[in-house]
Amino acid sequence: MTDAATTLSRVMRAELVDRLLPFWTQRVLDHRHGGFIGRMASDGVVAPRADKGVILNTRLLWTYAAAYRVLGNAKCKALADRAYAYVDKHFRDPVHDGVYWMLDYTGHAIDDKKQTYAQAFAIYAYSEYARATGHEAAQAAAVALYRCVERCWDARHGGYLEGFTRTWVPRADMRLSDQDRNVPKGMNTHLHVLEAYTNLYRIWPDAGLQHRLRLLLRLFLDHIIDAQTHHLRSYFALDWAPLDTTVSCGHDIEASWLLYEAAELLDDASLLREVQSRIVTMARATLAEGFDSDGGVLNERDGQGPLDTDKHWWPQAEAIVGCLNAYHLTHDPAFLTQATTTWRFVEQHLLDRTHGEWFWGISQDGTPMLEEDKVGPWKGPYHNMRACLEVMARMMPPR
Repeated sequence: MTDAATTLSRVMRAELVDRLLPFWTQRVLDHRHGGFIGRMASDGVVAPRADKGVILNTRLLWTYAAAYRVLGNAKCKALADRAYAYVDKHFRDPVHDGVYWMLDYTGHAIDDKKQTYAQAFAIYAYSEYARATGHEAAQAAAVALYRCVERCWDARHGGYLEGFTRTWVPRADMRLSDQDRNVPKGMNTHLHVLEAYTNLYRIWPDAGLQHRLRLLLRLFLDHIIDAQTHHLRSYFALDWAPLDTTVSCGHDIEASWLLYEAAELLDDASLLREVQSRIVTMARATLAEGFDSDGGVLNERDGQGPLDTDKHWWPQAEAIVGCLNAYHLTHDPAFLTQATTTWRFVEQHLLDRTHGEWFWGISQDGTPMLEEDKVGPWKGPYHNMRACLEVMARMMPPR
């Protein structure tokens, strides 16, 4: 491991232990209504009656469990227990299974739709909690949710439909958010189903799950990764016809390491070689086209150039991991240089040294996006704390 990689691991461990963990273990508990707050503004002011989203809460569960597994932190274990209990009691549907999309601040469901993306994050969280603690009921819940997601599989064309009602009837409006297109299949959902199934396979090496992981990797190799541009396509028709040319730079670099992680776990040398070749090419495409001159990852681009030049927090976190992963696979110092440059960008522009955590992002002129959440339905600890944990885990000689 080079001095630069050693330094990166050291500073990101310090970011995790000294800044992020204190914020997420001390400032987000809802002491009045249980669980965790639903929203905090950029200035640290909590909205006490904010709705509580399943994405934030499952990401909290994953993060506390992962931090406990790696660091042995007793406070993280207690908060993982709290998050598990809250998700299982309030978000999980006791009649039709699956997890609801949104609760009010008291813990009652106000949007009971079943997004495949949300089920994936619940599997990811439950399986990490079981992995960290040996909790048998959490593993059973992860397996049950996996079976729910398998109801969403398109038997004719392959892949998962995006959105369902509480009783698992496909919805007319399948959008994940107001910023997404209403399409039956999306890259983002499939990436996080892959991520969830990979984590579940670590603790439950079921043959059917292994088969599905292989099929998911093939969907990425055959349909989702554009063989000409080496970027991920984002939106698809039922038959996998692409419906958009927008490139999400953050998802490209995130996928590059998540796809490799899944293939490596399957212990199939031929598949791993194929995946490695494709994801290294993806990482090189992001290196060439996805970064601004200040080292930050741009939000979106297309074949003509950047479309959205804001720089949100999460692509930066994923870029550090993705570039370090590509460095380990290729020994190309350009990837390590970019990982360290992007960390410096985070240090200079995204660390909120007054109110804690990271800003949502900065605009092209470098102004922090103070109108966005510090904590909210889409802003949690998963990307940046996971990046710290992943960098720490990569303290080994290049492969």
